[in-house]
Amino acid sequence: MSIFIIILKLILLPTLSPLCVGIVRKVKAYMQNRRGAGIFQPYYDLWKLFHKDEVIARDASWIFYLTPFLLFGLSILLPLGIPLLGSIESLSFFGDFIITIYLLATMTFFIALSGLDVGSAFGGFGSSREMTIAALTEGTLLFSFLPIALVTHTTNVILMATTASGLPFFNYLPFVIAFMGFFIALMAETGRIPFDNPSTHLELTMIHEAMILEYSGKRLALIEWANANKFIFFIILGVNLFFP
Repeated sequence: MSIFIIILKLILLPTLSPLCVGIVRKVKAYMQNRRGAGIFQPYYDLWKLFHKDEVIARDASWIFYLTPFLLFGLSILLPLGIPLLGSIESLSFFGDFIITIYLLATMTFFIALSGLDVGSAFGGFGSSREMTIAALTEGTLLFSFLPIALVTHTTNVILMATTASGLPFFNYLPFVIAFMGFFIALMAETGRIPFDNPSTHLELTMIHEAMILEYSGKRLALIEWANANKFIFFIILGVNLFFP
């Protein structure tokens, strides 16, 4: 993969990810007959958090300090393995979908571990719920990729997308069921309804928000930005694989 495409992906997708979240929130507000905030509101929220001071628990270990940076770093490495500019892209180490699933599992593991790190009650049950959902969705995500990998004879996401775009129409029938599994995994991995509600702090519905209640300031901004990067990654991945 050329240096230009790598730099473009490292800059373009993290820049557009808050806009994607803002559009989703605006559409959700419109469907609920609300006006809602503007589509650029996530940018303002990140700017505000980056300029706030941090309050860190005395019992926090290196895991609590390191996790936001690790999550953000992995979230900008994930898009390196998905098609962005079509067939001009070459192969990438991050393009193997098995590597992609392992990176997603690593992000889930560390955010759950950071929720347990400070010993708060909310962080504990949030991490427990997160790992329960992850145990169910990681396998679903893996098997949603397998039909495409078997048809295209490759596990590289870029080759899977470019090869699938030239397949006959009847070969897309197994992809329909695979897309249903991928869509369920997308909703669970990105913390969307019905698995989670990113806009609430109710104890009964809170999973992701429970794990990051102890974060503030710059580290909270990095976590929120990483979640936005993960969200746009799943959208682009789904479009390229199942609607090539």
